[in-house]
Amino acid sequence: MQYRELGRTGWKVSSISFGAWAIGGSWGSVEDKDSLAALHRSIDLGVNFIDTADVYGDGRSERLVAQLRKERSETIYVATKAGRRLDPHLASGYNRANLTAFVERSLKNLNTEAIDLLQLHCPPTEVFYMPETFDVLDDLVQAGKLRHYGVSVEKVEEALKAIEYPNVQTVQIIFNIFRQRPAELFFAEAARRQVGILARVPLASGMLTGKLTAKSNFEADDHRAFNRHGEAFDRGETFSGVDYETGLKAVDELRALVPKGWSMPQFALRWILMFDAVTCAIPGAKNHTQAEDNAQSADLPALPAAHMEQIGAIYNTHIRSLVHNYW
Repeated sequence: MQYRELGRTGWKVSSISFGAWAIGGSWGSVEDKDSLAALHRSIDLGVNFIDTADVYGDGRSERLVAQLRKERSETIYVATKAGRRLDPHLASGYNRANLTAFVERSLKNLNTEAIDLLQLHCPPTEVFYMPETFDVLDDLVQAGKLRHYGVSVEKVEEALKAIEYPNVQTVQIIFNIFRQRPAELFFAEAARRQVGILARVPLASGMLTGKLTAKSNFEADDHRAFNRHGEAFDRGETFSGVDYETGLKAVDELRALVPKGWSMPQFALRWILMFDAVTCAIPGAKNHTQAEDNAQSADLPALPAAHMEQIGAIYNTHIRSLVHNYW
């Protein structure tokens, strides 16, 4: 495993970490024993950072992470998120009373006295223009409820605005072969301000695993079945905003570039790690085999420059017009 500095926190976190959305919900059925096996295998292989949220399975994911921590002696940094419990999800809800209540609930779920890293969970754009919300987070740090805080965003513009606040330590943003825009401007600005970057949806909801086909079926509670057009939340969260058929076509072309002996998920994750500004990618895993495959990508050699150019060409041909200027 390789490790990178996370912003100004002083932490060194695994460049391949663990995204815990899938073990909470909205990804079809998953058994807790399989989820725990995936978590334990990740720790075995050097993963030391887990990203979860209070809404992943209504606290299920947080509680599984708490169980993992109880069963392991290693230092494991845990990031969670707050805000999406709001209904309706409005900027005005990101206030002191609600954020404090969300934090207290996550502290209980995680069975801890302080949250390592709390992230605002893809709030409405207006929130990034509400300094009073970030004042609340500063106060929660002062109170010892949080060690650090950051944001999870949908748009590059939100990321750029967020890092103007001096105590924002991290930005979680969708970055993968199908979503390349963050590398253009945001990465340089984040690096200049020493802000950590968590690359989320690194496998484009499974599209970049190369395992999906035109005949793939998804369970009714899987967001890949119910959110393809943004019916439940931002459509960019599902297949990175790329329509299913186009995604499959692009993956077919990418497949030819996968080095011998690598899995396609490893290829997609190693591409992300080619960008030094990225602190870590946070792929999900629903079983120990997926967790092992993900973690091993951290130690693979760099991709050749020619491969990077070809990946860029595939993006420009099939994907850019669909996503580049939307997020």
